[in-house]
Amino acid sequence: MRWILLAILLLPAVVHAGSDYVEVPAGAYRSALRYEDIKDDTSVAAFEMMKTPVTNAEFLAFVRAHPEWQRDRVASVYAEKANYLSHWSTPSQLGDAAKPQQPVTQVSWFAASAYCEAQHARLPRWAEWDYVAAADATRRDARGDPAWRESILGWYAKPSTTPVADVGQSPPNAYGMQDLHGLVWEWTEDFASMLVSGDDRSQSDANRLKFCGAGSLTTQDRDNFAVLMRVAMLSSLEAADSTSNLGFRCARSLPDPGPSLPGSPLPESP
Repeated sequence: MRWILLAILLLPAVVHAGSDYVEVPAGAYRSALRYEDIKDDTSVAAFEMMKTPVTNAEFLAFVRAHPEWQRDRVASVYAEKANYLSHWSTPSQLGDAAKPQQPVTQVSWFAASAYCEAQHARLPRWAEWDYVAAADATRRDARGDPAWRESILGWYAKPSTTPVADVGQSPPNAYGMQDLHGLVWEWTEDFASMLVSGDDRSQSDANRLKFCGAGSLTTQDRDNFAVLMRVAMLSSLEAADSTSNLGFRCARSLPDPGPSLPGSPLPESP
């Protein structure tokens, strides 16, 4: 027993910061993007989302438990071989270029989805991520503040060669989430359904609507350039792609509470 306890004490300590989920209440918000057939505010059901992005240490534990997602074994249809986890020293070790508490990057959408599925979760949908990302430290919707928007654009303007910081260093927003801005871009479950045109007149084109179905989007708030940049970045990717500044976090749906009983208080709106 003494030797077992000693072995446990000698194991490297790993803080699983990204494993904490925060519950987000249901609400509605006016997205800077809208689908052609949706004119009103976007409703978001209550859900849970990881407080911070998934870290290198957490993804390392995943690929060790699921070796089919290691870079030397993953099928090329699920991850581009040239970039997938290429900054790790070996397929099952991080090395100096990938610190344990940095957000994992160089992961494909398929790999991120598989990780979340292994956690009995999923990637957040765009509306969920955008809904939470609209908040600052005190307001659930800070998008009307030009200074707040400029601070986000300032991060986008930084060179991507700057080393990525550890997760959990930024203050939480009004929902209790961290690192939605200023760290890495993030995959969403429905990233491939977003297609934005610079000319709204083309949105009525029958071929475009036939190609995209309900996924044809137009811009409602052209001042919110940061949102458009995120959509442009995500919509330019294929699911097997991976980049050095793109990570992810997981989300979970919550049971529908059903209709409120007479006299029950309504949920607080953001």
